[in-house]
Amino acid sequence: MNLAFPLALLLLPLPFLVHRFLTRPGTVRAALQVPAGLYASALPAAGRGDRPGRILLILAWGALVLALAGPRLSQTTGLLPFSGREIILALDLSGSMVKEDFVLDGALLSRLDAVKRAASAFVAARKGDRIGLVVFGERPYVAQPPTFDVASVARSIETAQIGISGRATAIADGLGLAVKRLETSQAATRIVVLLSDGVDTSGKVRASDVARLAADKGIRVHTIALGPEDLESQPRARDAVDAAALKAMAEIGGGTSFRVRTMEDLQAMAATLDRLEPSPMRRPPLHYWRPLWIWPAGAALVLLLLLAARRRG
Repeated sequence: MNLAFPLALLLLPLPFLVHRFLTRPGTVRAALQVPAGLYASALPAAGRGDRPGRILLILAWGALVLALAGPRLSQTTGLLPFSGREIILALDLSGSMVKEDFVLDGALLSRLDAVKRAASAFVAARKGDRIGLVVFGERPYVAQPPTFDVASVARSIETAQIGISGRATAIADGLGLAVKRLETSQAATRIVVLLSDGVDTSGKVRASDVARLAADKGIRVHTIALGPEDLESQPRARDAVDAAALKAMAEIGGGTSFRVRTMEDLQAMAATLDRLEPSPMRRPPLHYWRPLWIWPAGAALVLLLLLAARRRG
């Protein structure tokens, strides 16, 4: 512990100096003679030799000067790592995400449940990044604006439901909204991670054009093609993902495309994405001063209140 303004302690003897040098000595003749007892009762407490009162004044002045000197305590805390990176996760919530074709521990999972497990874990580990969430089906909307509170984004992913944004798949619109949110960001690195298990069936513009716009604005786009079937190998499959289109979007957007068919692929994808966009290292601990002036200031107030009550009594 130390003092922010130690020179303020020079004020401690000020009342004594004022009393010593500015008070004029001498006696004044009384204009009226009164009994000694009555005269003593008319004097203020300090004038009657009220030693406890003087002690309260001295202590109050000392506490005020100590508060002015700014006592403070050195403390250390770990800094929240800050990466200067902003990531928007664009998540497909179209009707096909209810299909159960993922296996975890011998049990079938829907595509959405599999994504929730992997994506929420990925987001929760991104401390130091600003993370946002855009969900899209027939229409896109922002489910979570970019924030350092990655736990709240993970909860938003875990509570996402099919149908709240329509059951079609507007990939271009979802990417476009994510790009729009990042367009005005001051972050040094801006990234969109887009996950879809279908074909762009509802967008008003081509997804590749939106990816090109993102690249022009310095926004990197990673894409994840989810599902065991794709249009290249199963062109007539009902719920096949357009993996080729998603790969082209990533190439245009300067990112990486991932092909995810199983739960193991999904977990490996999250690990690879972590390597591509590494979490920030922890910084050195932060040293800061905790101010303590409120305590002597409070003590001075209590002492002055006691002195006032004493004189009133």
